[in-house]
Amino acid sequence: MFQVTREIHFCYGHRLLDYQGKCAHLHGHNGRALITIEADGLDDRGMVLDFTDIKRVVQEWIESHLDHRMILRRDDPAVESLEKLGEPLFLLDENPTAENLARLLFDYAASQGFPVFEVKLWETPSCHAVYRPSKG
Repeated sequence: MFQVTREIHFCYGHRLLDYQGKCAHLHGHNGRALITIEADGLDDRGMVLDFTDIKRVVQEWIESHLDHRMILRRDDPAVESLEKLGEPLFLLDENPTAENLARLLFDYAASQGFPVFEVKLWETPSCHAVYRPSKG
């Protein structure tokens, strides 16, 4: 089994609804995502996948949709005010936790045909979440 991993950095803001603690308030993170692609064999170039392809597809999507945006739950009461101010938003049906963002990135990469093994998302240098679907 072969794996390659691309590291992608981006900045985002969020808050968690129905949560008691600091993350209940609007705040920001310097996120770091590791996108790991896996394959049983290598292509005719000797690669699982070209790192440039991961950058071109996944990193560009992150930069266009998540980077320097507030990522909020769709029913967050702040959405209306932020939209009126013209602030860039990305809305989710669930709380924008590190776990849900890792799954979002996994699902996007997989939807682009990449054989994704897992996604790790650091929201701080010492805290990260992993999304890897169960094999069964």
